[in-house]
Amino acid sequence: MRLFISLFVAMFALTACNSVYVQPNSLDKDALFFAQRGGYTMRRSVKEAMQERGYNIVVGTADTSKHFDDGDESNIDIDTDVVPKNAKYIVRTYERKDFIRPVWCMFNGFWWWNFNVSIADQETGREIMTWRGRGCANSSIRKLNKILDKMEKTSL
Repeated sequence: MRLFISLFVAMFALTACNSVYVQPNSLDKDALFFAQRGGYTMRRSVKEAMQERGYNIVVGTADTSKHFDDGDESNIDIDTDVVPKNAKYIVRTYERKDFIRPVWCMFNGFWWWNFNVSIADQETGREIMTWRGRGCANSSIRKLNKILDKMEKTSL
């Protein structure tokens, strides 16, 4: 009995947890999407998965502005991304550093991700998708594709 309880607690502790809010039929697939540059593997994979589905993803242009530190005469360079004016949606992916989980994710991408993803509609100012999750790489991308299936506008 103790072994069963120990195994149950271990399985529960290692399972992936996801919390998703979605507005169905709210995503115009033909619109322009802005996504942040760089990131660990999750951010890049979200952009790649959306591009494979036919979304037009851009990372905007970079801008560096100089600021002066009040206590020091030295310049501080601050890099920012400029969102194109015609971008209808902004996709944000925040992630913790991914790590290899060979036993748990052996047949599911090896990488373990811990992340937040959101999509906001720039025209309405509303967030149409939020996803807080963690899980193996391949299953997370499969979940993203299922989420996008629900969000894409369907023509009648």
